[in-house]
Amino acid sequence: MTNSKHKKIVILLPDGISLRNFAYTQFYELGKAQGHDIIFWNGTPFDLDALGFPSAPLGLKEGNEYQAKPHWRTDILKNARKHIELTLFSKRFKDTVYFEYLFPLSYKTLKAAAKSYLVRWYARRYGSESGLSRLRERMLQQERQTQYYKSCKNWLQQEQPDMVFCASQRSVIAIAPLTAAQDLKIPTASFIFSWDNVPKATTVIESDFYFVWSSLMKDEMLKYHTYVKEAQIVITGTPQFEPHFETNRLQSKEAFYAAHHLDADTRYLCYSGDDHTTSPKDELYLRDVARAARALNSKGTSLKLIFRRCPVDFSGRYDAVLKEFDDVLIDMPPLWKKVGGGWNTILPTPEDLDLQTNLIAHTEGVINLASSMVFDYAAHGKPCAYMNYNYLNAEETAEEGVYLYDYVHFRSMPSSKSVIWMSHPDALEEGLLQLLNDGATATKEAEEWFKVINEHPAQNASTRIWEEIDKIIAACI
Repeated sequence: MTNSKHKKIVILLPDGISLRNFAYTQFYELGKAQGHDIIFWNGTPFDLDALGFPSAPLGLKEGNEYQAKPHWRTDILKNARKHIELTLFSKRFKDTVYFEYLFPLSYKTLKAAAKSYLVRWYARRYGSESGLSRLRERMLQQERQTQYYKSCKNWLQQEQPDMVFCASQRSVIAIAPLTAAQDLKIPTASFIFSWDNVPKATTVIESDFYFVWSSLMKDEMLKYHTYVKEAQIVITGTPQFEPHFETNRLQSKEAFYAAHHLDADTRYLCYSGDDHTTSPKDELYLRDVARAARALNSKGTSLKLIFRRCPVDFSGRYDAVLKEFDDVLIDMPPLWKKVGGGWNTILPTPEDLDLQTNLIAHTEGVINLASSMVFDYAAHGKPCAYMNYNYLNAEETAEEGVYLYDYVHFRSMPSSKSVIWMSHPDALEEGLLQLLNDGATATKEAEEWFKVINEHPAQNASTRIWEEIDKIIAACI
């Protein structure tokens, strides 16, 4: 480790969301201003050097590319671990909701079927509290056998960092580098990157410290992961929402409207799309809301919807709706880049943070299905409406209720009035008018909900993270 006043910090980026939270926000600049020597250990295909960030590739070089290659069995054990944990959570808390977090195993190909059978076998073999502990240890031991682990260890020995901070807790490619750091007695931390991740059993990384959003998330870590001790958990909030408080990112309303050919006499709401897994019939919700907007306009309202699709959804499922309702729908795609074939190679850009922040600043509210965009809008003092009916039947007729709202993380909602509920297509006109004209109650309650799930002041998360990093390093010297 370095002995200078300012320390060397490795920020491990295993995925694109990590880029958004820790490279594109004020986090990097704050640490740099404090004099820290920061290097991003980059597990994404995004070229951080081109953006001026000091970085090193994660993995082994193969040709002109670097590949982070965990042990072939690690992903299988990760899936088995999730099955075991969710089953144990269900038994421990007498609640079947945890089984809703399990994705069906695939048997479409011979390879997929073999993998699924192994997942089931390991889940049975280690399907107890003591078995889970043995499985966790097995994952670490087999990673230590890989060339990938050895390359991580060699790199760390060369760099001699004072700390390794992993920007996400759920990626298997982060196991080897964090294990190597721990084996070298370098302090490690991982960041729980989303508000719903702890009850969903996505904590794959085992680190010396866990940085969490809130007291609620700290309680969840202790409740679900009995191997984690209270002293290991640090409450900081998330950098995710900081851009909403950075006034230098904001365009004037006139500039934003001019850039996107918007009409000064029209009122705008945002429809925020979901990924296909979360909302398989999302295009039908967009259609319904567009119909309601058109109907209101025929009665004298001047309303349009700006559609921001889920950044990893490059499908054409919305195309017909966008074309049919082009009088009330404006397509404003996220500025993400697709640099590979998988969903995890669709990466955010710095420009998209500015676009999203300005979209929220210059629209009057948001409509979506069960999204955390409620908090983005709450940061701007604006309301959110949740779709609360489904099209999951074969006839694609609307049925009231959405199972997603049974998930554990929605139990953090302090009041059902935190959002405006859109419970039937026939009620959408009323819901849209409520968003436009009477969203004060929902906004106030959503702001209180925001305080429950994320440490406030929300704009100081990066500052708190750096303070805690410094404390950990000082304690380890």
